[in-house]
Amino acid sequence: MAAQRVDYPLSQLPNALTVARLAVIPVFVVLVLQGEMGHSVAAGIVFGASAFTDQIDGWLARRWHVESQFGKFADPLADRLMIDTGVVLLAIEGRLPWWPIAIVLGRDVVLIAGSRFAIKSGYEFSVSLVGQIATWVLYSSVVAILITREGTLFPLVLFYVGLGLTVAAGIGYLFAVWRAVR
Repeated sequence: MAAQRVDYPLSQLPNALTVARLAVIPVFVVLVLQGEMGHSVAAGIVFGASAFTDQIDGWLARRWHVESQFGKFADPLADRLMIDTGVVLLAIEGRLPWWPIAIVLGRDVVLIAGSRFAIKSGYEFSVSLVGQIATWVLYSSVVAILITREGTLFPLVLFYVGLGLTVAAGIGYLFAVWRAVR
């Protein structure tokens, strides 16, 4: 049975979750900085809840047929800002080296800056499966790094897998845009 479109105010829930994800970033920053050198279970919980709402808001918007231009723009922006904030803070706290952070941030800057050009050229963005997996692996790795002590190997391995997927997704987006606008 197909889901029906829902009415106001329930129809605003997916966008409200996205806005909440943006609003929680300062709280996350404070929790990380109050933790012990990048170890903060509270920050990990906030970050994990943010990742969960990322999945819920998109699922609800599609299921209820209330996808919006705002959501198409703000949802990936909230993901990028939350993940970028997390990895930068973990680098500041010495839990991650700076070189992979530069790759994550560089990819996001290119995608955000390039999206203006691509949209003006008629390209309509859609998240690739690799991009979705990369986002989930990065979210998971940041949570794992935050809730474990320094020197725990698994979260770092997970982060580098996410980094590889992020690079692959970025290259995939660049080729898709290039093919669409040439």
